Amino acid sequence: MDNISIRPARPAELAAVATLRWEWLVENGSKDLGEREDFVRHFVTWAGENANSHRCMVLVRDDRVIGMAWLAVVQRVPTPRAPRRASGDLQCVYVVPEARDGGLGGRLIQAVLDGARELGLERVTVHSSPRAIPAYARSGFQESPRLLQAQVTRV
Repeated sequence: MDNISIRPARPAELAAVATLRWEWLVENGSKDLGEREDFVRHFVTWAGENANSHRCMVLVRDDRVIGMAWLAVVQRVPTPRAPRRASGDLQCVYVVPEARDGGLGGRLIQAVLDGARELGLERVTVHSSPRAIPAYARSGFQESPRLLQAQVTRV
């Protein structure tokens, strides 16, 4: 594939990542988002402040960021056999529309899962759109009857 790489985002690329997040929101019907430049500044600051818990992988083609995926790492309560435990949540997986349906999203997901294994995470969860469920299933995600959620605020 023509000059594609998947790697951790560099600080200088966070504005491009913020733009992808903006595009994802617009593509999914979000309205009244405010000023794009304000969001990009906020996002870059947020990413820096949360770099220890939120790790961004980027999909790059010819030096242009065309995809992203975030791994949010959550420390878990220790047990006697596992004094250091953590799990992850795969968030904000996005590939620009013109680069979809060629397996790049799957490669991005796999790169995040490889990183989660290197960190020794117990599990990785994901909240998926219906369109993306097959991609996550191909990467090994399965439904869990024990993973529940409660909506505590309106989104």
